[in-house]
Amino acid sequence: MVSGKMRPLLENNSVIRVMFEEGKRLAAVYGPENVYDFSLGNPNVPAPDEVKEAILEVLEEEDPVFVHGYMSNAGYEDVRETIADSLNERFGTSFGAGNILMTVGAASGLNVILKTVLEPGDEVVVFAPYFVEYGNYVRNYDGNLVVVPPDTVDFQPNLEEFAKRLTEKTKAVIINTPNNPTGVVYSEETLKRLAGILEEKEKESGKGILLISDEPYRELAYDGVQVPYVTKYYKDTVVCYSYSKSLSLPGERIGYLVIPDELQDSGQVFTSASIANRVLGSVNAPSLMQRVIKRCIKKGACVNLAAYDRNRNRLYEGLKACGFSCIRPEGAFYLFVKSPVEDEKEFCDRAAKHNLLLVPGSSFACPGYVRVAYCVSYEQIERSMPAFLALAKEYGLGGEEGEA
Repeated sequence: MVSGKMRPLLENNSVIRVMFEEGKRLAAVYGPENVYDFSLGNPNVPAPDEVKEAILEVLEEEDPVFVHGYMSNAGYEDVRETIADSLNERFGTSFGAGNILMTVGAASGLNVILKTVLEPGDEVVVFAPYFVEYGNYVRNYDGNLVVVPPDTVDFQPNLEEFAKRLTEKTKAVIINTPNNPTGVVYSEETLKRLAGILEEKEKESGKGILLISDEPYRELAYDGVQVPYVTKYYKDTVVCYSYSKSLSLPGERIGYLVIPDELQDSGQVFTSASIANRVLGSVNAPSLMQRVIKRCIKKGACVNLAAYDRNRNRLYEGLKACGFSCIRPEGAFYLFVKSPVEDEKEFCDRAAKHNLLLVPGSSFACPGYVRVAYCVSYEQIERSMPAFLALAKEYGLGGEEGEA
């Protein structure tokens, strides 16, 4: 009964989700306090108080028939206008409601825009390491994923290799900054160079190439690092955003696409994306959460960055003291740690014997590394340090965690 398209997905079920389920199993055996699950990017920080306030206000103050009813496939116009105004104020852009399309989270947004633009056989370029589901999303519409190998020095996009991989079939490029899994923020210089390469290729081929900026971690940037707004550097850009991380609402599935006027055939793309929103089965983003987001923006609701920063510093310093090697993340809530052995899956298996659940880098097309998600409680990080130290000693790594 299972279709041919689904069989590869069945056989290669997401490692991250499988590990999440394994964490629940281990917790039942050893107790949740003795299992250190760093696998899933599921925010441990509660949603801001403004979210609860907004939900109650919507339910008490707005017409329930309106709140729970259908609206335009693109979403409530006043919500889209509020989002556009907020972006304009923060980034100096000039968007209006007609540039914002509400989506069922970032995953839906990516599928909407890919369905809108892809023809069978079109190529979509991604930079390793990348979020594993990009490949599945592209294949949903019979596109082909083209992977640019990583620059493991600083994990900025490898632009020399990128230029070599652009062909007549290139239809889109996906970037993710701040990046999952590395925590790297793509610099303004990187984005300018990337834009220059795309503009040159567009002129050469006479075809538009869409740049899709996937930005669920935009607000999670540390030490004053600025995350450049990509539409300023390349006109054929669509931004995909989610409130899952910034407002700790992953289960509410609410986000949006930005489709700027400067984009080639912008009006047609926006209308087509609105239709794609419907025919994919979402129809429109959840009505209640749209109303809530409008109020949250006006209330100034924002991420508890200090909590993540505290986790980042503790885990980074602790792992370094144990002898592990990783770059210091500028954003998101992940550490990308170099495996002490070539086969990082073997390393993850060894870690699991210490009840440490880590995700192998091969899941992100970057073997030899593991991802550690620090969107967990600070107490879990503290409790996990003896396990990390014991694991480090098994590989003969130097250092003592107590020095951190």
